[in-house]
Amino acid sequence: METTRQQKISRLLQKELSTIFLGVAHNFQGILISTTKVHVSPDLSVARVYLSIVPSERGEEMLQLINEKSVSIRHDLAGRTRFQLRTVPELTFYIDDSLDYMEHIDNLLK
Repeated sequence: METTRQQKISRLLQKELSTIFLGVAHNFQGILISTTKVHVSPDLSVARVYLSIVPSERGEEMLQLINEKSVSIRHDLAGRTRFQLRTVPELTFYIDDSLDYMEHIDNLLK
């Protein structure tokens, strides 16, 4: 169970990461990246970031690119949250495939 502090930091990171991905969207040529969930470890040193990538066919490719750029993303995040956080957690990115799963179930029910 997450503490109140973890929840607040998760929401802050989700909001700021969404803004960062929106700002660099022109580099991704028609690919929409949104931050769906952020989970912060109890010691606030690691954040697991779940991304929804549309179209999902290019999800693995984009995830690899984002992981390569994670240092610069963390640097941008540190600049945006410098007054709220003392240290920015290490970021690990994952694909959130819940929308694909819902679409698959919907297709099965039709």
